[in-house]
Amino acid sequence: MQKLRLALALARVLLPDGARRALYGGRLPVVDGRKIDASAQALCDLVGLVRAPGAMPSLEESRAQIEMMAAKFDRPTPASVNRQDITLPGADGPRPARLYTPAGAGEDAPTLLFLHGGGWVQGSIGSHDGLCGKLADWAGVRVISYDYRLAPEHKFPAGADDVLACYRALVSGATALRIDPARLAVGGDSAGANLTAVLMHDLGAAGLPVPAGQLLIYPAVDARMTSQSMQSLKDQPLLPVVRIRWYLDQYLPETQDRLDPRVSPLFSPHLVGQPPAMIVVAGHDPLWDDGQAHAAALRDAGVAAELAEFPGQVHAFASLTKVVPQGNAALRRSADWLRKTLG
Repeated sequence: MQKLRLALALARVLLPDGARRALYGGRLPVVDGRKIDASAQALCDLVGLVRAPGAMPSLEESRAQIEMMAAKFDRPTPASVNRQDITLPGADGPRPARLYTPAGAGEDAPTLLFLHGGGWVQGSIGSHDGLCGKLADWAGVRVISYDYRLAPEHKFPAGADDVLACYRALVSGATALRIDPARLAVGGDSAGANLTAVLMHDLGAAGLPVPAGQLLIYPAVDARMTSQSMQSLKDQPLLPVVRIRWYLDQYLPETQDRLDPRVSPLFSPHLVGQPPAMIVVAGHDPLWDDGQAHAAALRDAGVAAELAEFPGQVHAFASLTKVVPQGNAALRRSADWLRKTLG
C-alpha cells in the first residue's frame, strides 16, 4: 500500500501544472492568508510520505537527498552555457569552483559569485548546477559556483571565512579570472544567501569595497527562529523547523552566540552602504519572514532592496524547476535584476 501511495504522489508531482491544479481544486492549504501552489503541494505530499514527521536523517542521507532532489526535479544547465571546473582560494587552501559562461560572453563579462544552499552541511556545485546554468544563460553573465567548506567537518566560521577569502582574491586580481569589481554581484540561496549577507557584513566591518549587488534567494538571516512564519510553518514538509535547528546545531559550535552578525546578518551594524539587493521569498517557507525582515532592514538603512514574493511556494522551489514552474519565474526575475544591476 505504501508503494502505491508513493507512486501516486510521484505521478501528481510529474503532472502538467494545469492538471495538478484541477486535481487539487479548492483543497489547497492556506497559511496566514497565503494559499499554497498546486505544484508545491504535490511535492509536500510526496515528501510527507518519504520522511517520517520529526525524524532526522543521518548526515549522509541528508546529503544524498538534496543531490537526488536536484537530479530528479530540476532542469539542467542549458546546452549553450560552457562549464569549466576550476579552483579558487579559500581561507584554508584552494576550493573547487565551477565557471559558467553563456554563449557570446567574453572574459571580461559581468560576473555572479554564487554560494549554494543546503543548511551549511550539504549541497554542492552539482546540486546547484542547473540553477547556476540558467542564471548564466538568462542573465547573460558569467556565474562562479563556489564550494565553501561544510559543517560539521568544518564548523562556523569556516564557510564564511572561505567566502571572504574567495571574494578578496577575485576583486584583487589574485586569480586567473578577469573580474571587474564594478560588475560583480554575490548571491546564494538559503544557507548560501546567509553567507552572502554575512559577506556584506564582513566587508562593511573591514571597510572593504562591496560588490555591485547581492542576490538573496530565501535567505536565512535570523537564528532566533521566533518569527510568525517559523511558528505557522513549523511542520512544513520540505523544510520543517526541526530540520533548521538540526542544521544550525551541525553548523555552530556549542557556545556560539547565535545573534552574532556572522550567524544572523539581519543584526549587522553595517547595513548602511551595502549594495542593492534582490530578495526572493516563498510564502510556505519558514524563512518567509527572514527575507521580509531583511528587505525592510536594508531599506531602513537606505539600501535599494527589491522583494520578489512567491506566496504559494516552498523552500528550494528555484531548484525544482522541472516540476515547479514558478521556480523558473523566480530565476528569470533574478536574471533580469542581474542584467539591470551589472549592466
